[in-house]
Amino acid sequence: MATGDQTDIFGRIKALIPRWFSDSTPVLDALLRGFAYAKSFVYGLIVYAALQTRIKTATDGWLDMIAADFFGSSLLRKSGQSDASFRNRIIINLFRERATRNGLVKVLTDLTGRAPAVFEPQRPLDTGSYGGPLIGYGMAGGYGSMLLPFQAFVTAFRPSSTGIPNVAGYGVSTGGYGQASQAELASMNMIQGSVADVDIYAAIDSVKPAGTTVWTRISN
Repeated sequence: MATGDQTDIFGRIKALIPRWFSDSTPVLDALLRGFAYAKSFVYGLIVYAALQTRIKTATDGWLDMIAADFFGSSLLRKSGQSDASFRNRIIINLFRERATRNGLVKVLTDLTGRAPAVFEPQRPLDTGSYGGPLIGYGMAGGYGSMLLPFQAFVTAFRPSSTGIPNVAGYGVSTGGYGQASQAELASMNMIQGSVADVDIYAAIDSVKPAGTTVWTRISN
């Protein structure tokens, strides 16, 4: 017996019944169990509703509503993603570091699994300096400029793990006719783990400081 189930509520109701009934009351018990069933259903709804009031306990479509409230369409549940995994993404993005170089690197790394290359033309650690250890023609450093304030150049990388499981690529021998393999006409919505370029741009825009320009190049 658990708190709020039919048996629990039946016992609570019967404990309040006047004592003039005999010990064996099958008709009365049947009536009370009907009431208890309805009350246990209501109790279950109350418990479920209480869970949805906190991100750490919310479930099902309520998590999707929470994500929409905070992030609009920029943070959607992935196909087949569990509540626990989606909840973790929501919490991470709620408390994500923003308006910093490290925040930009981290959001792209979390999104694509690959760290971006970031170059700030007014940052000596990026450009190097004459006589310093961080510069070498074709090896390290880069051309800095005081004419590019509040700007950065970012090379973001697409994920390397996207694809369609168990389906051979065009021209791959494992998809040969009459061979023990699988090949089929595919569409973009069959790709698993895909991150579109627009997702990368949106991620950068969500963490970059206001009033700055981040020139972005996306590469494989």
